[in-house]
Amino acid sequence: MRSRSIYKVPKGKLLKISLNYDEKSNSIEKISIYGDFFAYPEESIDFLENELKGTLLEKKIIFEKIDSIIKKRNIEFIGVNVEGLTKGILMCKK
Repeated sequence: MRSRSIYKVPKGKLLKISLNYDEKSNSIEKISIYGDFFAYPEESIDFLENELKGTLLEKKIIFEKIDSIIKKRNIEFIGVNVEGLTKGILMCKK
């Protein structure tokens, strides 16, 4: 199933998510993350999108995976955070 969400992160920026997910396995097939926030290094978003493929659409699992990726890759976000990314992703789920 394909879905999109637009989410204004509290005290942050606009986050847009385009998500393809498998309803049977409840997992991410493809995800695009964009908006008016910043990420350093620039390729961090591409890396995050690739790493999230196959992830179950459950709050705790998504939160922990994003948090782990950010720490492991030393990613810096301006205008968005782990909680905002998690909420934006889950808002796509119908």
